[in-house]
Amino acid sequence: MSEVMKWKHGNTWYRVIGDLKSGKTPLLVLHGGPGAGHNYVIPIAEQIAQTGRATILYDQIGCGNSSHFPDAPKDFWQPELFMEEILALTKHLGIADNYHIVGQSWGGMLGMQFAISHPTGLKSIVIADSPASMDVWVSEANKLRAELPPEVQATLLKHEADETTDHPDYVSAVDVFYAKHLCRIPQPACVVASFEQMGAEPTVYHTMNGPSEFHVIGSLKTWDIRKDLGKINIPTLLVSGQFDEATPAMVEEIHKLIPGSKWELFPESSHMPHVEEPARFKRIVCEFLDTIA
Repeated sequence: MSEVMKWKHGNTWYRVIGDLKSGKTPLLVLHGGPGAGHNYVIPIAEQIAQTGRATILYDQIGCGNSSHFPDAPKDFWQPELFMEEILALTKHLGIADNYHIVGQSWGGMLGMQFAISHPTGLKSIVIADSPASMDVWVSEANKLRAELPPEVQATLLKHEADETTDHPDYVSAVDVFYAKHLCRIPQPACVVASFEQMGAEPTVYHTMNGPSEFHVIGSLKTWDIRKDLGKINIPTLLVSGQFDEATPAMVEEIHKLIPGSKWELFPESSHMPHVEEPARFKRIVCEFLDTIA
């Protein structure tokens, strides 16, 4: 079932897979980017829905099938906007008092901040491949960049200094990094679709993040919620890949800061264990959710 929620900031497209009244607490899936759209996290929703648990996919405002605002002022695009959208959507669906969240990459960042600020009704959270500090994210990315071939590093640095990050050579150099640390298998169609729609409408990504995963010059540049992670008091599962741009060192720090959290490291994955090791991802996440409700 695909529908549209009309709210004060526009239209938010969503899709429910399964029965929200099945008896199992439904799962809301938060995609990354920001602005990547729901396409690449479809496997998460479909995998979990196979167990009889309803799942909800949606395109966050500003991307995909939801309202686009390419001319909105830069300060419009703040985490608070997307938290307000979660509150509106869960209320619209009638699940505001009982739901789980799984957030991937930026979706996990948003999910953590939401769990700190708006815990009512949220029964658990799965944080997949996410940082809690953009300073740490960039620092770890720079370590990974230093392992790239010298000519690739030189291309990245040149175009970042020249502010020509739309140049084909820069895009090709970024792809070398992504093949190692974003998705280590040939990108499935759902992943390609997310990248294509983000390329067609990059407003949210460029405003909040920047031109690439590791060249962060947008409004999230100083984002850091580590000091508040101790306030998360619901069951929490962290998942990440051994070769993830959300590096093991980064995720280990989050694991230590969230009381009682669990962490599963996927040895064959980078930033997308849900497509790189899908069977194990489904098993780990489903077992976690089933221990709650």
